[in-house]
Amino acid sequence: MSAAIERIQSNVAAIRDRMDATARRAGRDPAGIRLVGVTKAASVYEAQILRDLGVLDLAENRPEHARPKIEALGSVVRWHFIGNLQRRKARETVSLFHTVDAIDRVELGEAVQRRCEELGRNLDALIEINVSGEASKHGFAPLELPGALRDMRAFDRIRVQGLLTMAPWGAPEAEIRSAFRGLRELAHEHGLAELSMGMTDDFEIAIEEGATQIRIGRALFG
Repeated sequence: MSAAIERIQSNVAAIRDRMDATARRAGRDPAGIRLVGVTKAASVYEAQILRDLGVLDLAENRPEHARPKIEALGSVVRWHFIGNLQRRKARETVSLFHTVDAIDRVELGEAVQRRCEELGRNLDALIEINVSGEASKHGFAPLELPGALRDMRAFDRIRVQGLLTMAPWGAPEAEIRSAFRGLRELAHEHGLAELSMGMTDDFEIAIEEGATQIRIGRALFG
């Protein structure tokens, strides 16, 4: 067994143990929480190791970097586009990914819909919410969500599954928890099942507050 396999195998086991322990502590079923491996800084070989370890949801933020991994890993993997999607890259993204995480403006939804029509595809999507109100973050303000959902209903090729947010950088736990709780309450109010929140440094708080997807990169490969 190579050193890379041993390292990533150990990391995945540790993350899954923490996920399970946190879910049970919160009175949740661990099976209801999905580990999304962020492979944007990983090689094709490292991404293949994740796949072979059963991490079958993987995420990238640039279609040109994702393509070699998508082509190498086969159809068993569900690919998430994360980060800020530029409209000029919408066609390539639609052709490669299964879900866009996340739609942060209606104009982007319109561009994705158009490319889906051209390519004969349907995509899942999450809507990004800027719960903390930070100017540096993308996404709809919480009060804009009803209008965004109403506008997104016009795009019949996009299936909105839920919401995504990022916690304030370096904030105290109480502030992080408040952001995640706010997203959970928004999703519940609008009947949305998926909650993508929590990364390497705060995923346990996210699970306690109801995350159904956590996005982990650094902790898998370090």
